[in-house]
Amino acid sequence: MHCTCAVTTVRNPKGPKMTVPARIPFALAACLFMALPSMMLAQQGGQPTAVTVVTLEPQTVTLTSTLPGRVAASAQAEVRPQVNGIITERLFQEGAHVDANDPLYRIDSATYEAAVQQARAGVSQAQAQLGAAEREAERLKELQARNVASEQALDDAQSARDSALAALELARAQLNAAEIELSRTTIRARLSGRIGLSQTSQGELVTASQAQPLAVIRNIDPVYVDVTQSAADLLRWRRGETEDALADADGTVRLTLADGSEYEHTGRLQAAEPKVDPQTGVVTLRMQFSNPETLLLPGMYVQVLLPVEVVNGVFLVPQEGVVRDRRGRPTAWVVNADGAVEERALSILQDRQSDWVVDDGLMPGDRVMVAGFQKTAPGATVSAQERGGDANAAPAD
Repeated sequence: MHCTCAVTTVRNPKGPKMTVPARIPFALAACLFMALPSMMLAQQGGQPTAVTVVTLEPQTVTLTSTLPGRVAASAQAEVRPQVNGIITERLFQEGAHVDANDPLYRIDSATYEAAVQQARAGVSQAQAQLGAAEREAERLKELQARNVASEQALDDAQSARDSALAALELARAQLNAAEIELSRTTIRARLSGRIGLSQTSQGELVTASQAQPLAVIRNIDPVYVDVTQSAADLLRWRRGETEDALADADGTVRLTLADGSEYEHTGRLQAAEPKVDPQTGVVTLRMQFSNPETLLLPGMYVQVLLPVEVVNGVFLVPQEGVVRDRRGRPTAWVVNADGAVEERALSILQDRQSDWVVDDGLMPGDRVMVAGFQKTAPGATVSAQERGGDANAAPAD
């Protein structure tokens, strides 16, 4: 190709003649524009530039809402003593699993054993008094039948018998209370779960119902994840609008961990707090997840992917195939049937792992470029190669 540009000779009074192009902007731009396709072909040895594409087809996608959340134990019990005394022994390993009713601590029981012995003696004494009162009442009953004893004496004897019976019941109750106090010198787990660090040691004095727990037991399989959602979205759930939008869709809830990985197990919505925070206008939702590997720990920060809507006829475009123009708008370079690159403006709904969910700007069968942007430009002719497939020397018609 030849390009002829007009030149003008200028004489410099203080030097030799100079030849410079005339109409520089127009001539230079025209020459470069006409030479660009030949330059691009020359770089490839006369062949179109090879680029990598992905052929897209419309799909049905479940849109999700990402909500921040915190992991909480599904059950928690603080271990506190119910009697006073000195800790003599710790019976568990910190961080281990314990079952309900497993012994955890022992408290010095000498005082409580003495109280039980005293209560048993009181029961024996009350039983002896009751026996004497019953015999006296029977004797006076026989005497009164022969008119030897007065009715007043019989009434007094029967009242003494009833009083002795009540005293026996009281003594038995006191014995039961003493035995309960003695049993409480062995502090037992009231919940099955994983026990934390011990907050007391052997030889320390503890008191009944003290403020500081001796240890905490947490059930972390399953676990709860508490998230906050706007009241408007909650109303959609209450009215059934979200259920209608999610018809025939995967309604399970998924987690993204702090390191960006996806949690293996799915969860479900457990409950919603029946109260809206007046300052933030949000509602707390509680999700439940199984946690057999104990990967989730109480207090851990996670992100919950909550399904909100199902959309049809959308495209999953690899994120590397979407670029931004000077105004920040998302665009894609599409290789048409003639092998030419077209620039398409996109409408993106949200991201989905390594893809963008696009609802406008593409057609079924479009071939979107995902590699080779540095070697070409919109309007150029390229050789499209499907990602993961063989190169197409000639673009398909």
